[in-house]
This record gives sequence, structure tokens and C-alpha cells, in this order.
Amino acid sequence: MSPSADVDPICPLCQRPIPTDVAQSLHHLIPKLKGGKGGPTVLLHHICHKEIHAVLSEAELARSFNTIEALRQHPRLAKFIAWVQKRPPSFQSRVPGGRRKR
Repeated sequence: MSPSADVDPICPLCQRPIPTDVAQSLHHLIPKLKGGKGGPTVLLHHICHKEIHAVLSEAELARSFNTIEALRQHPRLAKFIAWVQKRPPSFQSRVPGGRRKR
């Protein structure tokens, strides 16, 4: 067995490990509804993925926030990242405010 088999993947948004027993999801960097079907995806903590969609519309994601670097620079997401990085990798919580309209 290779040594990397026991290493949890790292969430590219918050830079914390994603334990196998924690909710995780694939994020399409370009939303499927905006032409991103079959495009690049990244594995994120579910809480990080929910925050992205609570903050940004599908159009904003497709137009201006279609890279991890751009997402990490968004003011509200940067504040969320700073907050969640203080939590353990297994931390889960509901995202306040609900989902934005598509």
C-alpha cells in the first residue's frame, strides 16, 4: 500500500484536510448550467461548497469566480475561509442565509 493512500485530500478552498467521514462534494468551477458540464471540478468540504453557492450566483461563478484563486479572493469567502480554518477538518455547520437565486 502506498503511503499516500492514508492521506486525506486537501480542500483547495480552506486548505484543510477532508476526512473520509466528513461530507464532501465536487464543485464545478464553471457551473453546469453555464456550460461547465464535463469541465473541471474540485473536491471541497460540503460546508465550503455550500458557502460558495450561498455567496455567488451561477452567473458570477461562470463569469468571474471560475478558479480557486478567484474564489479565495472574494471578500466574503476570504472571511469565511479565515473563520473555518480555525475549526477542525471534521467541522460541519449549516450555512446561514440560504442559497442565492440562479
